[in-house]
Amino acid sequence: MTVGSAIDSSPLEPLCSAPATTDKDWNVHVHVVTQSVPSPAISHTESMPQAAHIWLLTSDSRNDHSKSSVAGSSESKVLQDIHISARLMEDFLELARDNTNKDLETCGVLGAFLKKGTFYVTTLIVPKQESASNSCQALNEEEIYAIQDEQSLVPIGWIHTHPSQGCFMSSIDLHTHYSYQVMLPEAIAIVMAPTDKSRNYGIFRLSDPSGITVLKECQEKGFHPHQEPPDGSPLYEDCYNIYINPYLRFEIFDLR
Repeated sequence: MTVGSAIDSSPLEPLCSAPATTDKDWNVHVHVVTQSVPSPAISHTESMPQAAHIWLLTSDSRNDHSKSSVAGSSESKVLQDIHISARLMEDFLELARDNTNKDLETCGVLGAFLKKGTFYVTTLIVPKQESASNSCQALNEEEIYAIQDEQSLVPIGWIHTHPSQGCFMSSIDLHTHYSYQVMLPEAIAIVMAPTDKSRNYGIFRLSDPSGITVLKECQEKGFHPHQEPPDGSPLYEDCYNIYINPYLRFEIFDLR
């Protein structure tokens, strides 16, 4: 599996507000847990602003990031909504800082649970990994599976940095994400690109069916070009079913 410090000050557009979570298991705190198996978990709680809201994440129209391979949406299926913690991307960048400063990629796996037709991303697993400036390879994947099984998590996608590159999905990224999305149509790929002045993060998925079909038929390895789908649609696209949820409990398992 191949799995970029500040996030833009206005990456979220509050176009649509979702109902606040009322389950007694959740509150306006973020619980960040760091665990290196088999070490015991260490946790701390951070208070969120009193006037916190759940926002639908949309593309920022002020950023000029239109590309032939990530333009518009070709979604042909109704996808279930996904809630992610307001701290997820920020905390991942902090964990990746040392690698980023060395121009090395960092990757992580996202775990979620499904409740009443909505996925809630509650877990970030940072596996042991081998990194280069343009790639990252997870190691000891059985440790990832063990946490997913123990926590009853759905592998909802992955997150990785582009320390010195722009915000896009490389050919290797596309093949990596294919393995997620072919198992779960809602699977997401988050790219963090801290040095990209026009767009420092993106949440992507393969277009379906066009991008999925191209990746399914491609047998090439390493970095390589892909043909555009015959219907002219993009290979991948922005996700439009993502909500930023400051009420969501969030755990990090750092296995490095």
